Amino acid sequence: MRWDDVVAAMRVVERRGRGDADVRDVQYDSRRVGPGDVFVAMRGGSTDGNRFVRSAIERGVAAAVTDSAEGFAGLGDVPAVLVEHGRRALAEASAAVFGHPEKKLKISAVTGTNGKTTTAFLLEQMLASVGRKCVLVGTIETRIADEVRASEHTTPESRDLLALFAEGVRAGCTEVVMEMSSHALEQERVWGIPVDVAIFTNLTQDHLDFHGTMGAYARSKAKLFAGVGASPPRVAVINDDADYAGLMIDSYTGDEFVVRYGIGESNGASFRAVDVRLLLGSTQFRWVTPDGEAIIRSPLTGRVNVENLLAAMCAALARGLTLEQIASAAESLHQVPGRFQIAPGSQEVGFMVVVDYAHTDDALSNLIRLARESVVEHGGRVITMFGCGGDRDRTKRPKMGRAAGAESDLVIVTSDNPRSEDPIEIINEALLGVRETNATFVVEEDRRAAIEVAIRAARPGDIVLLAGKGHEKEQIFADGAVHFDDVEEASRILREIANEVKQ
Repeated sequence: MRWDDVVAAMRVVERRGRGDADVRDVQYDSRRVGPGDVFVAMRGGSTDGNRFVRSAIERGVAAAVTDSAEGFAGLGDVPAVLVEHGRRALAEASAAVFGHPEKKLKISAVTGTNGKTTTAFLLEQMLASVGRKCVLVGTIETRIADEVRASEHTTPESRDLLALFAEGVRAGCTEVVMEMSSHALEQERVWGIPVDVAIFTNLTQDHLDFHGTMGAYARSKAKLFAGVGASPPRVAVINDDADYAGLMIDSYTGDEFVVRYGIGESNGASFRAVDVRLLLGSTQFRWVTPDGEAIIRSPLTGRVNVENLLAAMCAALARGLTLEQIASAAESLHQVPGRFQIAPGSQEVGFMVVVDYAHTDDALSNLIRLARESVVEHGGRVITMFGCGGDRDRTKRPKMGRAAGAESDLVIVTSDNPRSEDPIEIINEALLGVRETNATFVVEEDRRAAIEVAIRAARPGDIVLLAGKGHEKEQIFADGAVHFDDVEEASRILREIANEVKQ
């Protein structure tokens, strides 16, 4: 592609230099730049890409884009443009260079505090059940058809997202299912992405270190329903039971329809789950829609997964699946890694160890209630181990402690990802909430040791919850990250206990 054609795709304030250069790729990281690339230098939250323009030029860029007037003046003879919005220009240039793959795919996007990952996984499985090839982009992993890759971010920068879309098109994909984080929506990392079906799961306290207030957090989420540099979604799927559902509906500027879903007979949702039966390892309910009903049977567990199922099913319906196809797909859905994941070896010791990503007070409460439902019939106890992340919203720490203590029989407070903070100081803030309850608690800073304390405290019939990290494979400290996997640690201890019993 010629540089002239790339420039035509952007909103340019000023331009200089020749336009006949051949453009190979677009980069925003100067370390990844090579000959023939366009380097987009943009101001970010923690750094300014304009500091690295000279390095990019030395690597042989074909052209440069900058959102700094000062930087533009210092670019010398390199073909360049000055833009008002660096991130928007990155998206516009990338879309042009990659051949506008976003226009060749039908995109479903999920936003919300809890349930994004599970809903995205479930929707992708439903679409795949009728033979559709998908690109899946989310917190745990990225998939292009059958190829699986680790994800660095819930929602990547626009250049990386569009590159994935382009790969998906080449692989024969027709659908995208992706998580859209509030950070990505606020920072316009998804600028120009034409969402077909937008889904809102819920909104509870999280990320206030970035957004400041719940209102600002909600407004960032609501951008999905208005469209970020693109037309609004064709369909908006909204959890009618969730706080801020009204804001999401009011923000929707499309001219087709809003799908409101919920649990029970009493709410105003027209897509409802009624006659819900919750068992450990299975869920059944009657799905009532304006176009008919279906009996849904799923191997997923708990009320929260009824909500996730409803979100995914409504989106699948909007993407053209029938009630019968969706009901059939629901029976064989797989659980998401790190979401109520039963650690291998649990069956051999007579109690269950569950690893879950719950890292907000609302998610922790939902998890513990689900565990309580699982043990109530045979009088088992709920043992909850949790920690709070460092360099994140401190106000939710006592709330998480309160949530853990309110319905657990034993709480082990430990470290999560302390990052640059002192783990003990984080633990002490969480303990403020635990101490407001009547729960018995133990403090163990070392997460590996805390997992062992929690599991060895269990008796037959109990359930042990290892909350906060879920699918994550590392623990982050001030001096770097180390490999750490809650499932691996739990399985190791369970094997030791099983061997001890045999001896």
